[in-house]
This record gives sequence, C-alpha cells and structure tokens, in this order.
Amino acid sequence: MRRFIAQGANEGFICLNCGREVPPLMNGGCRNHCPYCLFSRHVDHFPGDRANPCQGLLVPVGVEYSGKKGWIVISRCRSCGEPRRNRAALDDPACPDDIEMIIQLFCRPV
Repeated sequence: MRRFIAQGANEGFICLNCGREVPPLMNGGCRNHCPYCLFSRHVDHFPGDRANPCQGLLVPVGVEYSGKKGWIVISRCRSCGEPRRNRAALDDPACPDDIEMIIQLFCRPV
C-alpha cells in the first residue's frame, strides 16, 4: 500500500537534465519533477519520503490521463529501470508543467 509522506519534499531544486532552477509548488503539493522538461530524480520509495538511495535520473517516457488525478507523467529510471508515476502540476500558479511537453508525451506510446 502506498502512502504519502511530505517530509521536506516541496523544495526547489536545479534540474539535472536541463539545468533550470525549479521553484517549489505554490499550491501546497510536493514538486517532484521539472516543469520545463518533466525529468526527475529517483529519490522516493513512497511519494515525499526522499528515502530512495538510487538517485538516478527519471526520464519521462509517456503520460496517461486519470479522471481522478488528471495527467500523470510516466517516467523510467535511467539507473535502475524502475517505472514511476507522478501527477502533473498543471494548476501551479507560479510555474505549471509545460503542457506542450505533456501533449508530446501523450502522442508517444508508453
């Protein structure tokens, strides 16, 4: 069973893929991927725990739509190969995810 642990998880960071500065989410959620390129780091066992020692680069490989959660970015870790799913942050008022990137991923098979 998955559980959410918000433990210092809504912090800004520098994207390891594109090098841009990524601000924390403004709406109270936890930012877990770059809004510009959608890449992330494999840092969680459970969302927000920051306890995964892998630290690999999570490469966005597709998206899916959930009626309950909205757009979900599907990534695969470049280091260990584990797939991960993260809700897109399209509603962030300061720095929403790039909708064009989401559309491009949607057109790609997972």
